[in-house]
Amino acid sequence: MSSSRAERLVNLVLCLLSTRQFLTAERIRSIVPGYADAPGDDAFFRMFERDKAELRELGVPLETGRRSGFDTADGYRIARQDYELGEIDLEPDEAAAVALAARLWDSPQLAGAARGALVKLRAAGVEVDEDSGRIQPRVRAGDPAFAPLLAAVQAGRAVTFDHRRGGPGGEVVRRHVEPWGVVSWRGRWYLVGHDRDRDDRRSFRVSRIVGPVTATGPAGAVRVPEGVDLAAAVRRGTDLPPVTGVARVWAAAGRAQGLRRMARVLGPRTRGGRAGDELEIDLRDPATVARWLAGHGPDVAVLDPPELAARVRAAWAAAADPVGAT
Repeated sequence: MSSSRAERLVNLVLCLLSTRQFLTAERIRSIVPGYADAPGDDAFFRMFERDKAELRELGVPLETGRRSGFDTADGYRIARQDYELGEIDLEPDEAAAVALAARLWDSPQLAGAARGALVKLRAAGVEVDEDSGRIQPRVRAGDPAFAPLLAAVQAGRAVTFDHRRGGPGGEVVRRHVEPWGVVSWRGRWYLVGHDRDRDDRRSFRVSRIVGPVTATGPAGAVRVPEGVDLAAAVRRGTDLPPVTGVARVWAAAGRAQGLRRMARVLGPRTRGGRAGDELEIDLRDPATVARWLAGHGPDVAVLDPPELAARVRAAWAAAADPVGAT
């Protein structure tokens, strides 16, 4: 934004804040510096429309109305009670939490809003130190579907999208959903809402949405049920299956760190002349665990049970001969 336009916007805000009456566009043109430079009426009205849109995008509560029933043109003003930030008094730990929340966002759609919130807090005299603390968390919202879903939730509009079931090769199904909210759970984003096709509450992983998200219906048509717990809805849909047994696995020293984080180390063990550790892991879905272990190659070996070891060998064979496997 140019400095002249920024100055004009500031003057416009000050002008509309200082009046209780609605000012017409022509009146604003005559008293706000910058509008007199417009070469003609059409240029002024285009300039004024852009400025109004800019103020509304910045969150300025611009009101439209008329002073009396005899007026033929709309006027504008800013209600001071809606524009001014109320008194805010945050304790040091609360201010630190605000700063941490602002640093969490790592997406163009939300990072700007977070920075704007910090600016407003500082303008109200609240000291918020973004550099406090030693952690550097990030909540990424890079999926293309994230922004339109969030906009639909805020507007109360239904959405339509294609959603892939399961992994990359899963079936793509058209969904018609009344969105209630977007929730982060275990590092992934989920849409929670009412699935019109199933006539039931459902959650959808945002990263599995294929193609564009289309908002349908009027704004405000979708109502979030009272007392609904969005996080609980996601947990119910993504809970892990029950543990059916345990497996003992050998892992080479310094390898399979992800496996080690979820395993219990039983002690050091050498296998085939390589140093390593014997680990114990819970078995929930043997087929999934076998594919996961097979991906580590010779750095991991199944010691027990034999059925799991056979599944791992079968996964290796299928990877070595994909044509024969099909």
